Amino acid sequence: MSTTKATVQWFGRREEFEYADSVAGYLLVAVRLLVGYWFLHSGWTKFAFVAGEPFNAGGYLQNASSPIAGLFEVVAGTPWLLEFTNVVIPLGEFLIGLGLILGALVRLAAFFGGVLMTLFYLGNADWAHGYVNGDLLGLLMFVIIGVFAAGRILGVDASLEQLEFVQRRPWLRYLLG
Repeated sequence: MSTTKATVQWFGRREEFEYADSVAGYLLVAVRLLVGYWFLHSGWTKFAFVAGEPFNAGGYLQNASSPIAGLFEVVAGTPWLLEFTNVVIPLGEFLIGLGLILGALVRLAAFFGGVLMTLFYLGNADWAHGYVNGDLLGLLMFVIIGVFAAGRILGVDASLEQLEFVQRRPWLRYLLG
């Protein structure tokens, strides 16, 4: 097993550390696939043709006691916002999961997955046992996937970044990876 040295700036100090590069790649792909399956499955099971009834976030939004309960009340009390939410949550979870599994538009998927996990974390606010819970750890997984551009390892993004279209528009790499 080969090791690679990396450096980071940490509170003004330069720190160097070693990591097992081949293991890191496998781990990153495993995290991407597991989080992708988690979200793909979560979105899939909310679709009406699978669940047997349409997804409705209204009851949850109206009864949430959290730091963002006011926002949830506005969404639940505004018919078009509630309908938008009822479509976007299952579809968004499904597409985020699909993107992660395929390794396509991974940073974009990780960004929106992080947004959803932040809303879930603040919305659930189940902090009886402390502030660290599954929603916070899910948010951390999306940050890791996005920061390390996990789609560049065994993902569609590695091929997309080689296209002339992307080569001419380097800003697109912020969505890929």
